[in-house]
Amino acid sequence: MNPIVMITGASSGFGAACAEKFASHGYDLIITARREDRLIKLKKSLESKYGIKVLSLCFDVQQMDAVNKAIGSIPDAWKKISVLVNNAGLALGRDSFDKASMQDWETMLNTNVHGLLYVSKAVLPLLMAQKKGHIINMGSVAGKEVYEKGNVYCASKFAVDALSKAMRIDLLPHHIKVTSINPGAAETEFSLVRFKGSEDQAAAAYDGYTPLTAEDIANTVYYCASLPEHVCINDLTITCLQQAGTYYFNKE
Repeated sequence: MNPIVMITGASSGFGAACAEKFASHGYDLIITARREDRLIKLKKSLESKYGIKVLSLCFDVQQMDAVNKAIGSIPDAWKKISVLVNNAGLALGRDSFDKASMQDWETMLNTNVHGLLYVSKAVLPLLMAQKKGHIINMGSVAGKEVYEKGNVYCASKFAVDALSKAMRIDLLPHHIKVTSINPGAAETEFSLVRFKGSEDQAAAAYDGYTPLTAEDIANTVYYCASLPEHVCINDLTITCLQQAGTYYFNKE
């Protein structure tokens, strides 16, 4: 059987681009997301285009029971996962701390932090049984520097950074790699979600510069996953040419 990669949040953006990239290199895929219609469409497209196999699992990473049930249902033939890409995540709102929505905060923490924990914990026994594997966590430059009105989104990505470091240490005896990928500004559905469907605000986020694309991040994720077994990129921050850090841009 082909090597298997599991990708959360695969229905769009980085996740869908990662699915395309790994499929093009002969990986079979386990793709997960909340939007079942998009998963089915992606599954059919990748199987037809690349002749690989795709298992789709529809669940919300925020729900621990749903995560455990879905991953517990994976057929034996699919349990030899080589790479787990913890991609599911989001930003909601761009408000000062005193004006921000508690519901937005909870959704970000439950998705970006708890969701990563639930999925990693459920998949880990499958990796440990093989005494090898690779966990790739999608962080952010917002997990390296806090910016104005980033508050809890930044906090959630700082948590991803800390968890990646902790996982890397604790999983050393099990020969499991842990990589944190930290993208800067990238044009996906990210800003549309953050601004709650406002297309004008989402488009304005990329005015004056050329941001990263989902394919840029997918290429980076695949590169990290394709290195020799004894090589692990621990932490990688990637921005477009016109960005330096979280809030320095050269806009033209």
